[in-house]
Amino acid sequence: MTPIEITDPQDPRIAAYRDVRERDLVGRQGRFVAEGKVVLNVLFGARRFQTESVLILDKRLSGMEETLAAKPADAPLYVADQATMDAIAGFHIHRGILAIGAKRAPEDADAMLAALPRDALVVALVGIANHDNVGAIFRNAAALGADTVLLDAASCDPLYRKAIRVSVGAALKVPYAVLGDAAAMFDALDAAGFEQLAMTPRDAEDLATIAPAGRQAIYLGAEGPGLPEELMARMRRVRIDMETDFDSLNVAAASAIALHRLRRLHRN
Repeated sequence: MTPIEITDPQDPRIAAYRDVRERDLVGRQGRFVAEGKVVLNVLFGARRFQTESVLILDKRLSGMEETLAAKPADAPLYVADQATMDAIAGFHIHRGILAIGAKRAPEDADAMLAALPRDALVVALVGIANHDNVGAIFRNAAALGADTVLLDAASCDPLYRKAIRVSVGAALKVPYAVLGDAAAMFDALDAAGFEQLAMTPRDAEDLATIAPAGRQAIYLGAEGPGLPEELMARMRRVRIDMETDFDSLNVAAASAIALHRLRRLHRN
């Protein structure tokens, strides 16, 4: 496809890219921003989300041939020089590799869980509002073979620009569903036959003793408050063995250890 040159930051064709940082905070009317070559490779390759358009800094076009060859044919490719790109984004944007994707309709969590394999591994996030942590957990989920991620409504949107970037595109690949609260999450997983494990540093079994078997879900809570006590009372509590004079790991690091322990290695 022949690139379409953009010379006016107010060009209506690139309106969705304007003021990238500020508009992340108020939403994009059912759209999200994918940023960087690696992320675009996942967006174009996984095809879980529709790509509406691509905007590339003119000096970045060289070296993007293979990535852009995988771009959906109906998504226009816009190019702009540095000054125009900066004016569009609202700050000096060094990478200058962006795409606009369209969000999907919300997934039905019950249907998603029912369709998973008999030995499915699910990550359940409760109150994790930090974009870096959510992005890193999605990256770990993709790398270590989790089947899906569930989030409560208090957790960060995985399609927030920074969360996608930190996940290196995993948020565009790993299926996920959002439920209203932790109680709804527990009920959905219970109905689907999942053993539910609550990660906590206190009064818990050593994670190393837990066998990766059957349907399992590992719960992670926000750093500091952790998971609600009333929720953990309904499930098996597990911890990562560590030095006694230190409280806990970063939640993303803890997710990697837990997923590695519970990883399904031999699937047909």
